[in-house]
Amino acid sequence: MAWELDSDRPIFSQIVERIQLDIVSGVYKPGDKLPSVRDLAGVASVNPNTMQKAFTELERTGLVYSQRTSGRFITEDTAMISELKNSLAREKVIELIQHMKKLGFSKKEMVLFFESLIDEEGGE
Repeated sequence: MAWELDSDRPIFSQIVERIQLDIVSGVYKPGDKLPSVRDLAGVASVNPNTMQKAFTELERTGLVYSQRTSGRFITEDTAMISELKNSLAREKVIELIQHMKKLGFSKKEMVLFFESLIDEEGGE
């Protein structure tokens, strides 16, 4: 099944985000080998050059590394993966907080709202 990609944003950056999400959520584990550029481009229904550009960006950040004849692998640096997970979550929460402020929520109302949602979901 093809990935859902938004034509309003650069495709390669959406691919980077998707692979980052797959890494932090455990779809790809530290040390796992990534599918080939062609295979993943086929799954995502994108041009292999676009996928290559995304892989190059992931390598530049150190999240993915290349072994000459073996392919590309996920970093084994779990601290880096944890930092990325926190960074991605922080970005989303900040967006949500900004949106809630536009809706007129106060800080106290936001805290109560989140606490009630966490309680509904069985949080501690």
